[in-house]
Amino acid sequence: MKALQTDYDVVIVGGGVNGTGIAMDAAGRGLKVLLCEMNDLASATSSNSSKLIHGGLRYLEHYEFRLVRKALAEREALLKNSPHIMWPMRFRLPYREHLRPAWMIRTGLFLYDHLAKRELLPGSRSIRFDADSPLKPEITRGFEYSDGWVDDARLVVLTALKAQECGATILTRTKCVHAERGNDQWRVTLENTTNGTTRTISARTIVNASGPWVSRLFSDAFSMPAPRMIRMVKGSHIVVPRLNKDTEAYILQNEDDRIVFVIPYEDHFSLIGTTDVEYEGDPRKATISTDETDYLLDIVNAHFKHQLTTKDVVWSYSGVRPLMDDEQQPAQKASRDYSFEVDASDENAPVISVFGGKITTYRKLAEAATDKLCQFFPKTGPAWTRNAVLPGGDFTDQIDLSAQLKSRWPWLPEELLNRYVRTYGTRTHQVVNGATDLESLGRRFTGNLYQNEVDYLVSGEWAITAEDILWRRTKQGLYATAEDVGELASYLKLSTGVSAEPVSEAEE
Repeated sequence: MKALQTDYDVVIVGGGVNGTGIAMDAAGRGLKVLLCEMNDLASATSSNSSKLIHGGLRYLEHYEFRLVRKALAEREALLKNSPHIMWPMRFRLPYREHLRPAWMIRTGLFLYDHLAKRELLPGSRSIRFDADSPLKPEITRGFEYSDGWVDDARLVVLTALKAQECGATILTRTKCVHAERGNDQWRVTLENTTNGTTRTISARTIVNASGPWVSRLFSDAFSMPAPRMIRMVKGSHIVVPRLNKDTEAYILQNEDDRIVFVIPYEDHFSLIGTTDVEYEGDPRKATISTDETDYLLDIVNAHFKHQLTTKDVVWSYSGVRPLMDDEQQPAQKASRDYSFEVDASDENAPVISVFGGKITTYRKLAEAATDKLCQFFPKTGPAWTRNAVLPGGDFTDQIDLSAQLKSRWPWLPEELLNRYVRTYGTRTHQVVNGATDLESLGRRFTGNLYQNEVDYLVSGEWAITAEDILWRRTKQGLYATAEDVGELASYLKLSTGVSAEPVSEAEE
């Protein structure tokens, strides 16, 4: 474990979107911050979402107007701050007889358009589907509205980078194994999970942002009862060859009132999900079931001309969402809002625990959690992240940036250049790193993944294993053979000195 200072204002446990968001905000306000994550950044819930920045149209049916308004307001702020990893997307809702009356859907879309101010995104409209539509011919009408796309794992990594730029210490593969509470500070024992070494530090506060482990951390490391238990709900997705040639996504509503998205994904694929299934057990071992796969395929086949089978599934993933709703509600109706539990008194150092949340409101959650932290640190600075541009996001338009980079490196293949733009933005310069032709990008491992990019991810983005690179920093795992994965793992072992089993996320 690298040399660390020993005294911090706050230790944050959990390297998902909430933990990194709080680390960024708190460090930017002047606090001495350490974040520890027992695996890789975004290795659990935060990399297994539907990849959407959205208000949650379906939440209107559950009367969660406050959550929808909050998410809609955040949507545009995030799109402005991260134009490389987030962008607007139009969603088409096919109208079928089992749905709500058309007037009711139009009313819901009107609310969706007007609950919060829109600057970047166009409003909703009614549409007609013609013979060129990918949908079945009997589906002739529908609706269209705006939301946004996000590369969720990239969002976490870039937020961690921003936190580091603000002075935070980010430790991956580092587990909080014990925390002893005193009157004015915590004594925290950290274990490096790659070599087993430990180090003890002190912190005036702890933030428990460990997602599905938020309740369990109290018994495992804090030796105290959890303030509340969370409810774990598994959401699964499948990836298939591209179903529609256009850029629009589709939102499909089944007879059971469940929603499934069909989203353009990584140029050549469609992402289909999600499910909502009650889950017990280790969140790291969550995988899609046969029933979930069949459910998703059946919904898509009820709408699209091209009929899918299980043989079309090229990848699947599952994530466990820690929800704070009671068990009286069905999983799909459980709230995606967030809350905090603050345990503090004159006799005990504070601990703040984060429950629930969704990617779209992660910045707002982080701001609210940091506000609570600042109650214990009166000399901290003001909230600042609403207009905070994430690393690589200092441009306004992907097309313009692509043109600029193409003029500088005309030898870069278009598909590779476009992937660099939507992954690294202006940091593409650091990835190319002086290369003058395709050959000088170094060894090609798979797809369009070259050695320069791998080296950048190892040196600058905490990547250690093949899985880190193939599935979280990039999605080049979609093209990798078992031999490709093994060769990349061998190269990384030489680069990092860490040996890890080359496992794809689809097999976890």
